[in-house]
Amino acid sequence: MNILSGHIVSATETRARFGPDPLVLVVDDDESVRLSICELLESVGIEAAGFDSTQALMDADVLDRSGCMILDVRMQGVNGLDFQTSLAANGISASIIFLTGHGDIPMTVQAMKAGAVEFLTKPVRDQTLLDAVNRAIEIDKDKRAKQRIADANRALYATLTPRERQVMGAVVRGAMSKQIAFELNISEITVKLHRSNVMRKMKTPFLTHLVRVWQSLPADIRHEYPA
Repeated sequence: MNILSGHIVSATETRARFGPDPLVLVVDDDESVRLSICELLESVGIEAAGFDSTQALMDADVLDRSGCMILDVRMQGVNGLDFQTSLAANGISASIIFLTGHGDIPMTVQAMKAGAVEFLTKPVRDQTLLDAVNRAIEIDKDKRAKQRIADANRALYATLTPRERQVMGAVVRGAMSKQIAFELNISEITVKLHRSNVMRKMKTPFLTHLVRVWQSLPADIRHEYPA
């Protein structure tokens, strides 16, 4: 395993654009390729770390860092495509760029369907790779921002009572208070009280905001009291 951290050129600009410390994880069993890519990235102010296998990457415990991955397809041990599948199966949403000297159409289709940002073949132009990396970091940044919002909304949702959750599910599907009262066998006044509590606890001053919050919640929660 070879980890390069080196001098970060214009790191302040990089953090301003992508947030704190994006890290590009380069996995390739060709040392010269790893070194070349890491040096290219660090020359434009992007921190990079090189690994000779997916196992070495796992052992380094850096998957929670923001940034992206550049994966070779054919390597000893777990190959790039299988590693992509394994990450998804374990709930790890990574922005992945594949870079290989042995790509074909079926590989490309498989990788892109599984959510890869780009599938590039060696040799690759420096600017093409940098453009892909910048795009992958932006995608990762957006995913993490949405996840933070979803986590915050889930925490707020946990403060609701079971009845308030029922009312919330009905409200976001567009049901009127009278209809909700009938469905739940409670009074309209009680429905309005629950609705007010929901809006307050979920910190949503408007119904449109409440709908967006509902949509950000995990599917298992939304299925509990379907809208």
